[in-house]
Amino acid sequence: MYEPIRTKSVHRMGGGRADYPHSSRGEALDTQLAGHLAALLAVTDELGLDEAGEQISGQVARLRGRVPARIKGRPATAGDADRGALHQRAHDLAARALLVAASRADTAVAILAAERMDAHSAAVDPAGAL
Repeated sequence: MYEPIRTKSVHRMGGGRADYPHSSRGEALDTQLAGHLAALLAVTDELGLDEAGEQISGQVARLRGRVPARIKGRPATAGDADRGALHQRAHDLAARALLVAASRADTAVAILAAERMDAHSAAVDPAGAL
């Protein structure tokens, strides 16, 4: 009834290929966090927030090992509704960065992201409700 398999399996068990680059969970979180911060930096630069941009740029450089490309000195000249949308986008990106920073226990980025969330929340609705 049962006949043993006589050919080698095409599936590998354990081990894997030694030449395939693997990243650890920490490296994957660093990459994800750097991506969220780079996106936040782009919106921050578009809003013309130079001091905040420098802080974010420093964290991206720490995570990536190189200074991110930036377009500085070009604040958005759009209307209030567009600036409000940019602040909302920046708030959302800062929230994502905060989640990943908390996941990898990066206190410096978590504090920076929380500060940016507060600043953008206040810019969207000065009364305090987002």
